[in-house]
Amino acid sequence: MTTLRVGIVGSGGIALANHLPGFALCPGAKVVALCDSDPATLERAGRQTGIAATFTRYQDLLEKADVNAVVIATPNVYHAPVAIAAAERGIHVLCEKPIAMNLDEALRMLHAAEGAGVRHMTAFTYRFVPAMRFMAHLVHSGAIGRPYHFRASRFQDWGTRNLGWRQVKKLAATGELGDMLSHRIDYGHLLIGPVARLVARTRRFVDERQGHPSDLEDWVAIIADYEGGATGVLESTKLATGRGEGHYGRDLCEVNGSEGTIAYSTQRPLELQIGKVGAKDLETVPVPKEFLVYPGSPRDPAKGDPLVTFRYDQNFEFYDAIRQQRPCSPSFIDGARAQAVMDAAIKSDADRKWVDVPKV
Repeated sequence: MTTLRVGIVGSGGIALANHLPGFALCPGAKVVALCDSDPATLERAGRQTGIAATFTRYQDLLEKADVNAVVIATPNVYHAPVAIAAAERGIHVLCEKPIAMNLDEALRMLHAAEGAGVRHMTAFTYRFVPAMRFMAHLVHSGAIGRPYHFRASRFQDWGTRNLGWRQVKKLAATGELGDMLSHRIDYGHLLIGPVARLVARTRRFVDERQGHPSDLEDWVAIIADYEGGATGVLESTKLATGRGEGHYGRDLCEVNGSEGTIAYSTQRPLELQIGKVGAKDLETVPVPKEFLVYPGSPRDPAKGDPLVTFRYDQNFEFYDAIRQQRPCSPSFIDGARAQAVMDAAIKSDADRKWVDVPKV
């Protein structure tokens, strides 16, 4: 394969912190172009990276930059237009989550990419955490027997701080549901399988953030029935006062099974809490060496902050899938499945009843 020439559409913090160093680890990949509709953000990114090919319109990047892959890190409203336009040009696509504003958009993105024969990937970054990969291995290998319950929570304290486009419905579609709970929905899909039906509730407690109106929820909760028979409880909030934000706060994922329990927190990416039948508490178990790095990734697990560096394996998976001409994992299929749950949650909240989740 020739050098993977990558363009980044949306050149803010996520692009610079996650995707640039991720592609830097890939021996045959190079970020060659940047795009952002905000000139100040674009100028800052260009100065920081030394990348000279910069564009304020994604159409210009796709037409002029000679890229064969793009990363989409824009507000959610632009995900589908950019992804579909890129696919139609035969350009591989890695898109931040949630991949779309609704399920219809997500399916159109999936069909466009599949129809064009390009690789497509959803940035469910936490699938690459060593502890999550080890947890999935244990659950799928039967280490805890039949799964009974799945639960996930993300509690942060953002107070009344301005969330930018993430608090604007026409740009984001959802608030806490898409921003944070979408990752936890994907945890459930990875560990347990598809959601059959759910009931959900959302609330907005803060209507104005630093002088800017907010018209999206800052708390969401879902009770779910999984197709395999397990139950699920998922909750996320920006208003858990005193919990902190970013790497701080409560971030727990737990599966209870007939033979044991496994608990994982993103704050502890190199260990799990495991309990067995008859035990009085969970025991801390380190992640085995073979799970510390994604298969094939050149990343050195002994270097850098483990709360951050696992994210780079995501870019390697995208690069390697293109090189090997195989499907990415997670793909737009996974993004669409999460979007189906999100759409069902919105409908459940509006109708105040249980809702069946569309199959993807």
